[in-house]
Amino acid sequence: MTTPHPPKSGEGDLTQVSLSSLEHYAYCPRQAGLILLEQTWTDDAATIRGTLLHQRVDTPGNQARGTIRTLHALPVWNDQHGLTGVCDTVELHADSRVLPIEHKSGRYVPGGPGDLQAAAQAMCLEEMFSRPVPQAVVYSGTDRRRHTIPIDETLRSRVLQTAQQVRNLLDRGELPRPPADRRCKRCSLATDCMPKLLTGTGRYQDALTRLYCADDQDNA
Repeated sequence: MTTPHPPKSGEGDLTQVSLSSLEHYAYCPRQAGLILLEQTWTDDAATIRGTLLHQRVDTPGNQARGTIRTLHALPVWNDQHGLTGVCDTVELHADSRVLPIEHKSGRYVPGGPGDLQAAAQAMCLEEMFSRPVPQAVVYSGTDRRRHTIPIDETLRSRVLQTAQQVRNLLDRGELPRPPADRRCKRCSLATDCMPKLLTGTGRYQDALTRLYCADDQDNA
């Protein structure tokens, strides 16, 4: 097995993008902006379930069972593409296969943000262990099963494109506009984001207009 080396740093290197930020940006650019630019985070039932699920795999260590060695909370990186993060679980198989496993508390969504995060983990492991990683796994706590993902060129391109979009977000330093769609109902940052108010939709904008009018009358 190749011994991993620390990530390099130096002038001219790409700004490092965390693997978790790829998932956040893929789900909602504004969510990523709130987390990365304003350090905003609020827990809800879903994030707490995720925290409880990850307690099993967030303690660094390794164990062997048969021909498989399992690593938990493994720091990973890819210097070439400027990626860095931590893998929940990595299986090292006797036939030299390296398999990252990303744990999610919710239901698996094919082609969703979880796939992107798992693919980025695979790309990091390829550089660290100097071997191809053609597959990754997303484990869903809801259905309690593994979902195998082929790390094809399309998915790799999505990883690199999303990483560059995160860098652009960091360089601009401006929060993206809120989407104000069905994603907001499942987002723990909806209260911090105020999507419907900021997009001027429905009764939220009407309430804001009435409030401004009342203030103007009081100051008249």
